[in-house]
Amino acid sequence: MSAKAISEATGKRLLNQHLASGVAVPCRFASVTPETSWDELVARNPWVASEKLVVKPDQLIKRRGKLGLIHVNADLPSVKDWVQIRMGKEIEVGKAKGRLRNFIIEPFLKHTQDEEAYVCIYSHRHADTILFHHQGGVEIGDVDAKALKLEVPIDTKPSLDDIKKTLLKHLPASKQDFTAKFVAALYDVYVDLYFTYLEVNPLVLTKDKVYILDLAAKLDATAEFVCKAKWGDVEFPPPFGRDASEEEAYIQDLDSKSGASLKLTVLNAKGRIWTMVAGGGASVIYSDTVCDLGGASELANYGEYSGAPTEQQTYEYAKTILGLMTREKRPEGKILIIGGGIANFTNVAATFKGIVKALQEYRERLVEHNVSIFVRRAGPNYQEGLRVMKEVGNTLGVPVHVFGPETHMTAIVAMAMGKREIPAMPEPNVTTANFLLPGGMKTPPPPSSPKKDIRRPFLDHAETTVQQSWFTPKTKAIVWGMQTRAVQSMLDFDFVCSRKEGSVVAMVYPFTGDHKQKFYWGHKEILIPVYKNMADAMKKHQDADVLINFASLRSAYDSTFETLQYPQIRTIAIIAEGIPDNEEASRCRCAHQLCFATICLCQHI
Repeated sequence: MSAKAISEATGKRLLNQHLASGVAVPCRFASVTPETSWDELVARNPWVASEKLVVKPDQLIKRRGKLGLIHVNADLPSVKDWVQIRMGKEIEVGKAKGRLRNFIIEPFLKHTQDEEAYVCIYSHRHADTILFHHQGGVEIGDVDAKALKLEVPIDTKPSLDDIKKTLLKHLPASKQDFTAKFVAALYDVYVDLYFTYLEVNPLVLTKDKVYILDLAAKLDATAEFVCKAKWGDVEFPPPFGRDASEEEAYIQDLDSKSGASLKLTVLNAKGRIWTMVAGGGASVIYSDTVCDLGGASELANYGEYSGAPTEQQTYEYAKTILGLMTREKRPEGKILIIGGGIANFTNVAATFKGIVKALQEYRERLVEHNVSIFVRRAGPNYQEGLRVMKEVGNTLGVPVHVFGPETHMTAIVAMAMGKREIPAMPEPNVTTANFLLPGGMKTPPPPSSPKKDIRRPFLDHAETTVQQSWFTPKTKAIVWGMQTRAVQSMLDFDFVCSRKEGSVVAMVYPFTGDHKQKFYWGHKEILIPVYKNMADAMKKHQDADVLINFASLRSAYDSTFETLQYPQIRTIAIIAEGIPDNEEASRCRCAHQLCFATICLCQHI
């Protein structure tokens, strides 16, 4: 899931368009930016000239009332003056500093304190949670401690009786019916539009009407391909005080034009510790390690590159980071961590060549800024990549420490921060399939998987109990998707591990007819069948009990549910980026009911 906040204006537009008719008074609002013409705004929204108004910033700022950022019960001239004084003004909210550029104007609703309530919906792995408190507003305090809570399991809906009995029992009886209808309708929109968070505070409940005043919301950005028609044009503004820099915007543009993933966020441009990490999971681990070792205040950036970027793309990415890193000097020098785990199918040598090219271009500035470089990487062609990195280290004029998978992934962080001694770099032995197994490394036999008592209802609802491991040396898999590089890597690994035959017995690819694909088993050519229909693959390979799903984010959900129909499959590995959270949670629920093991990789979180 990639939960991204939206502006209050966007959230209210979506509710106006999709909330069931009659359950709440439609929101009236007008947005003001530096480019807004007041004459045009009044022409489009005549009510602003005749009614009392409320105006506030619309930039993801919390507790605007307590910060004095709400102007209430004002006429249009007063609103214009208030906005013009603050437009472009820098303010500080907590530790964040930013300029006010977006405002929202709404009609002022005269009401009493006892008419204010609070409602919030948020998602987690196994359910959605609805919070309701009969007292809302600025002084609501600790919502988690005060609010009543209703858990809504995935793929279910709360009934009106459930809402009234669980959430509304402290609300006057005269308001419970129409409030329950509103909460139910709000939840329907929440699910239908793939919200991940939706809060209304205050929610004003008069004698017979519901008014939505302040709203905060987040959408699952990975669901854009599902909800584009319903969302319309949705922008995801940055958090207050985090406007994208020129460099961040450049990387975002590169990312949008590439099938690979390129991410960059500058946390502290004056920081000493800079990272250039391959893989989303690895980037989190490296950043956490820096913080755990006391370097949080010096961590300069967060980001990652993955998905097999080209040499040119990694060059542009590395050049951008090096440009930021060498902008300001630090007397104690700076640290660059070029890290990553063991790549699945990214060509380490190709990506490192792009990084090396950028390092050579910035050689003089790296020396000038006294930069120390620490490298750790593994995966396909990692030895060639590390060799190139070592060679350039001899000419850069700065310390370059290069390690492969014989060194723990985050050990280089402790070395870089002086928490651990830097060992002499070992000379790897050249051995068969050294792209996977580092030279000189003694690999102990893998521990056996824990035995599980698997009770599993099959499609005929019969139950069976099996004592067996999830994976064994004889496990066989079917691969969904034409991922020949990944399949060949699996076969290479199988061969190195001395399996008698490969773990991949078939592939499923619905966009071609049945055929056979050539692969290598050691030096021997072999053919693996490719099927158009999953049913044919399952029927002809009943010894396969694992499915590896490389389907795209648009088809991963459907193909996974199709797999759940086949009781021979006990484990599904989903390798797809950007699956919407609602779909992922629904799939997990179904898999849990059928006692499937599911492994989800490369999922945004």
